[in-house]
Amino acid sequence: MNWKKSIRSALQNVSLGLALAVLITNLAQAESLGEPEKEELKFGFIKLTDMAPIAIAYENGYFEDEGLYVTIEAQANWKVLLNGVIDGSLDGAHMLAGQPIAATMGYGTKAHIITPFSMDLNGNAITVSNDIWKRMKPNIPKMADGRPLHPIKADSLKPVIEQLKDDGKPFKMGMVFPVSTHNYELRYWLAAGGIHPGYYAPHKGDSSGQIDAQALLSVTPPPQMPSTMEAGTIHGYCVGEPWNQQAVFKNIGVPVVTDYEIWKNNPEKVFGITAEFAEKYPNTTIRLTRALIRAAKWLDDNNNANRPAAVKILSQSNYVGAD
Repeated sequence: MNWKKSIRSALQNVSLGLALAVLITNLAQAESLGEPEKEELKFGFIKLTDMAPIAIAYENGYFEDEGLYVTIEAQANWKVLLNGVIDGSLDGAHMLAGQPIAATMGYGTKAHIITPFSMDLNGNAITVSNDIWKRMKPNIPKMADGRPLHPIKADSLKPVIEQLKDDGKPFKMGMVFPVSTHNYELRYWLAAGGIHPGYYAPHKGDSSGQIDAQALLSVTPPPQMPSTMEAGTIHGYCVGEPWNQQAVFKNIGVPVVTDYEIWKNNPEKVFGITAEFAEKYPNTTIRLTRALIRAAKWLDDNNNANRPAAVKILSQSNYVGAD
């Protein structure tokens, strides 16, 4: 495979998505916008708080205001979600920022995916189990009042991993998907602390990302992160909210660093559709994006005055399903 050509094609595809977003912005207030070509739509999401614009657009009636009758359905994992958009069982979905680029390149699955709307920045953290935190604490510099100095670096974790290795035990952490920012953030944090996160070698048939790894990283669906760590299958994870705070509430782990401290204002989730959908249903695409923009504005209005209402909606079992 010509990777330079694939990357160039992917970036051109992203440019198409950005151009579409500009077009939507320009047309959002145009009186001449036609009726939606497709009125009944199904959107997918993963149970994370950054799916909020979809839930709010649905609950506040913004989709209906655009003449769209939307069904929203939680998906088991990111791969299932992406495949649903590709095969048409989903019209669009809450996606990892890296998924449209990776799909266009043909990494994992080959498909022409674009995004007209960026859903959020930041929002992730790295959490370790209580046992790992207890072992890390003596290695962390302290402030004058005795509290750990933040941001906490992975070099405080290195002696813990070395001790586990001496005991014949591997150190394992979860991340949500190979092309997710969680994977990149976790790998960067570990490597910056002198811990080898492992290599990928797809040209040699090894896509595990664990070659020469001192920390074994593997995919775990976000809602399953706390229970997987509590069971001892993994020692920690990198995930979005509310699954870091769930470790705190359940008293099973400690968030040690946020992605904002690793990669400030990193892209996190986008709304993904196929290029074919956008070309076939241009008015529908504009209208669904306009509804999502309206929802995002509602979420940010009046210094987050709408936050309590948003929390009440998102906590429902059919959305994020967390206290």
